[in-house]
Amino acid sequence: MESTDAAFQTKPWSQSHATFYGDETGRDTMGGACGYGNLFASGYGLATAALSSTLYNNGFSCGSCFQIKCTNSKWCNPGNPYTTVTATNLCPPNWYQDSNNGGWCNPPRTHFDMAKPAFMKIAQWKAGIVPIMYRRVPCARKGGINFSFQGNGFWLLVYVMNVGGGGDISQMWVKGTRTGWISMSHNWGASYQAFATLGGQALSFKITSYSTKETIIAYNVAPPNWSTGMTYKCSVNFR
Repeated sequence: MESTDAAFQTKPWSQSHATFYGDETGRDTMGGACGYGNLFASGYGLATAALSSTLYNNGFSCGSCFQIKCTNSKWCNPGNPYTTVTATNLCPPNWYQDSNNGGWCNPPRTHFDMAKPAFMKIAQWKAGIVPIMYRRVPCARKGGINFSFQGNGFWLLVYVMNVGGGGDISQMWVKGTRTGWISMSHNWGASYQAFATLGGQALSFKITSYSTKETIIAYNVAPPNWSTGMTYKCSVNFR
């Protein structure tokens, strides 16, 4: 493991608003613009939120963690408890509605459209929308980073999940047993791609955190007989 910076630090509280989408089952939150697919299978569950484009940052905020608490509303739960969510989706702008009346995710607003079970931890759902305080916090993840493979023999698309620390990624490289380090380009959400022939080679990955600029290397994540549609786990993670 190679490190170039310190662990992710909790950020100050800021003001914003939160709504919710979907029902108690969370089925409408599955998939999403970060590409995590089934959020139960990928480990995020229902403690998730879609971010307004200002916060989503073209997908570079995917995987980041936020503490959220309801404030200054009769709908806040007693004691103003906070809950911690992972950014898994984009709340797109709605230019047909005013930014202060329905177009909650219109730039430059910051906004959290939470999974309903997460919203219900801080406020009564019938409120619809509540003022909140939020802050970025380190992501507490069990185990190492997970790499889900898609693509074909000439194009490797990797969805990166279970990222600790800042939870986010700015750059990624892949290395086969017969190649040097190949820079991967940001595809969308939390996915990175390499246009290279990498079949039959054990694959290693180098990842840089967007927030802390720390770089870690995960050696031999996938065996030589790796295939698309599979998820491979490593033993390293950010702090």
